[in-house]
Amino acid sequence: MVSIVYSGTVYGLNSHIIRVETDVSYGLPTFDMVGMLNSEVREAKERVKVALKNNGYTMPPNRITVNLSPADIRKSGTKFDLPIAVSLLIALGDVKQESVDSTLMLGELGLDGDLRFVKGVLPIAIRAKEQGIKRIVLPESNAKEAASIKGIEVYGMKSLEDVISFLKYDGDLKENGFEKTIIDINELFESKIDEYENDFSEINGQLELKRACVVAAAGFHHMLMVGPPGCGKTMVAKRITSILPPLSYEESLDVSMVHSVAGNIKEYDSLVTKRPFVAPHHTVTEQAFAGGGKIPKPGIISLAHRGVLFLDEAVHFDRSVLEILRQPLEDKKIVICRNTGSFEYPTDFMLVAAINPCPCGFYPDKNRCRCNDAQIQKYINKISGPILDRIDICVQTKKLEYNNLRSNDKVEQSSEEMRQRIMVARRMQEKRFQGTDLRFNSEMKVKDIELYCGLSMKDEAFFERAFNTMNLTARSYHKILKVARTLADLDESENIERVHLAEALNYRMSDFYERS
Repeated sequence: MVSIVYSGTVYGLNSHIIRVETDVSYGLPTFDMVGMLNSEVREAKERVKVALKNNGYTMPPNRITVNLSPADIRKSGTKFDLPIAVSLLIALGDVKQESVDSTLMLGELGLDGDLRFVKGVLPIAIRAKEQGIKRIVLPESNAKEAASIKGIEVYGMKSLEDVISFLKYDGDLKENGFEKTIIDINELFESKIDEYENDFSEINGQLELKRACVVAAAGFHHMLMVGPPGCGKTMVAKRITSILPPLSYEESLDVSMVHSVAGNIKEYDSLVTKRPFVAPHHTVTEQAFAGGGKIPKPGIISLAHRGVLFLDEAVHFDRSVLEILRQPLEDKKIVICRNTGSFEYPTDFMLVAAINPCPCGFYPDKNRCRCNDAQIQKYINKISGPILDRIDICVQTKKLEYNNLRSNDKVEQSSEEMRQRIMVARRMQEKRFQGTDLRFNSEMKVKDIELYCGLSMKDEAFFERAFNTMNLTARSYHKILKVARTLADLDESENIERVHLAEALNYRMSDFYERS
């Protein structure tokens, strides 16, 4: 008799349902496993044999063959221990085949039979639901992660013994202590909405920088902060996620899948409910930044998906690392190719970079700055033109004065107040782009700018004078209109006015940093 138990594996972000087939027959005593298995999967037979022995089951001296099908998909990880053990027990006649109908199993086994946490459960649970599987049995520490998928029953177990009892029991499961794991999605998100370690109310002064953050967050524009050391660039960047709109359930699933595959969802956690903030050190390698490995795992730029990627002191990153951003910023995804196949990970993040204006950090203060023009140009050129092309907002920060640092009666605007203003602009964009592939003003192409960024004759004349006077480029022209459209949305204005154009002109790359 061939027994069949369903399990799953993850290949990049794609998940596959795997049939664990076991046959026990007469012949020389062997335990063979086939199906394009990685070393950790091949080691499962040793864990399974010892776990079964320690739970009172004797392995017969027969020929045992376990096949993980489809055989052309590489299997990795320790999640196959439990389905292999159950499949073997069915083949030996200790468990009925009907008990695992429409059931998917995952879990690593300890030698004593304990079920242990595994990675990549969320995408497998999503695929299981799509394939019509009704329930999932897995370690208790993974149960909340799988239970975040609506429409599938999830049972978390502590040990192999619990799983066997569960499968053999014919009565009411709840009465026998086997309860489904259920989480309240609405409660989960509502309880996390204001949980931020940092708040903009803690930052005194820097009103221009805060305003730029609101504009960037409202239109999901990439932003560059240029200023001397100690003026608050890093403090501000760390608070940008607190003013972005909360993750929706669909966005949370999108983010959580990446973090589940990367192993960042910890035991007894469910979903990622806050927008990621990722700030790598400038010594980060290309592989860590983009993602990699024999079977590539998500890199830093994918872990920032739907959140903020902050590059502090961006000019100190290796040029080769920064150049990786070209395609991901444009396509919102990265494709990593290996001889085993291509792996695609999402990279829809908001880029926030911070740099000093010169090597010493004090330009244009001639009393402190000793850098010449060539040194400054060489310093800035470490960030290539194509990367700067993708940044819509550049804001230059100033050194804080003493009276800005002293506490006073003035109450600074909180992240919650800023977020409410941003939500207004986001709703206008949602209404404007309904029925299109666009979500934010920053995503508009040339044809979209012509459609959604019309100007009155007077404002057109004003913009033309500014274009000629400031010697702007075509690239600058389109950037300014996109930012102006976001400024108009913040004011709940259907039309772009002169005041919006004037402010957008202030956010362009300055003459010194502009690339032709």
